[in-house]
Amino acid sequence: MRETSTLATLTLCGSLAMFAGAASAETIQVGIGHQSMVTNTVSGGIVLEKLGLLEKHLPTTGKYADVDYDIVFRDYDSGPPITNQMLAGKLEFGVMGDYPLIVNGAKFQETGKQETRFIGVTGYNLRGTGNGIVVPIESDTQSLADLEGKTLSVPVGSAAWGMTLKALSEAGLSDKVRIVNQSPAVGAANIQAGRIDAHADFCPWSEIMEFRETGRKIYDGSEAGVPTFHGIVVRESYAEQYPEIVEGVLKATLEAQKWIQENPMEAAMKVSEWTGVEKEVLYLYFSNGGITTAEASIKTQWVDAMKYDLDLLKREVGVPDLDFDRWVDDSYLRAAYKAMDLDYDTLVTSVVDTQPNNPDLKPAEIWFQDKGIVTYNSVADMLAAKEAAESPINATFVYDNLTGLKLFGKAAYMVRGNDGDVVAFLKKADSEKYIANHGGTPVTPESAVAMAY
Repeated sequence: MRETSTLATLTLCGSLAMFAGAASAETIQVGIGHQSMVTNTVSGGIVLEKLGLLEKHLPTTGKYADVDYDIVFRDYDSGPPITNQMLAGKLEFGVMGDYPLIVNGAKFQETGKQETRFIGVTGYNLRGTGNGIVVPIESDTQSLADLEGKTLSVPVGSAAWGMTLKALSEAGLSDKVRIVNQSPAVGAANIQAGRIDAHADFCPWSEIMEFRETGRKIYDGSEAGVPTFHGIVVRESYAEQYPEIVEGVLKATLEAQKWIQENPMEAAMKVSEWTGVEKEVLYLYFSNGGITTAEASIKTQWVDAMKYDLDLLKREVGVPDLDFDRWVDDSYLRAAYKAMDLDYDTLVTSVVDTQPNNPDLKPAEIWFQDKGIVTYNSVADMLAAKEAAESPINATFVYDNLTGLKLFGKAAYMVRGNDGDVVAFLKKADSEKYIANHGGTPVTPESAVAMAY
């Protein structure tokens, strides 16, 4: 856990200045537990901290005129420790994934003394992409079925853990795969060293391993058929006492999301500087057509998904019940949207989804070191440009032909048709099926990962 704290003294100037010092100013803590290494949470944590957005949006008038804000950011590897700190009264806000959010709400309600409220979303993927199961790059494993009798590690209690329980249960493998608890960094290191058969994790660890060429994805969260997202919870007693502060935190989050949406390459480079996650991985998430949609409204799909997830958690690990009608509260978010001149009702009914061969997206991109992102009208054109490139390349990007999921070119299985056209796939089996049905040849047939660059 990494912690930073700043004392931001925000005072109302003017005629009140003559009374300064007459009484001690009230100090209010704004403590946020977040996960800087998780792409879906950055708009509720690290971006707020580094761009100073909380200081900009916290209230400074009325009862807050003489308030000193003690702004505290505590950085964690996963969601469960954040819930523990909130239960202990040491944090007011928590930013975490869907399964940890559910556990947070359920654990608080179970106490009978205190509760949290689910107040906003920091990032989502409608299909569930972001969670994934990875095997070592040289592994022969190609599917879930190949994991029978093997060991899989996952951060227990995380969104990826919930996905793994669902995937193994539906595949009839719940009692045939040994699950061990490992943090993201430990799991990634063990994949690189070949010390574990498979590792399941949340965003962006699967893509980190793909980019570093240490791991290969065999299961994508989209196959689970349940959306994945991260969001914000707040202690109910704090929200009732300081609703304007809650609104301020959400307004800061909305500004952070707008920054990411409008400046994906800049956001990728900045967040990379702050976190150590490769900028290319972050761009894969932040870019147009990327894995993450940074938008805060609480949609019906998210609540329905969490109700499904809760049933799974109750059945598999005995998580207590959760009253969603009490827990889900978008009133603070509606106020923040209104203050930011945004139409909440319009946004809550719209959702971004991936689609194959999306006409609104160019099918391939190259990120050049010297001239940034260049788009291409076909994967074949991108490959030709890559071969002819004289300047260094950071990464190439393509889309899965079946789902529209954005991929690293070097992690995609590509097939060149007899007409010269090139299509890309997330999975080797899908590329082989395409060849069987349509003809063509693999772009790099001898490679375990079809390298575009």
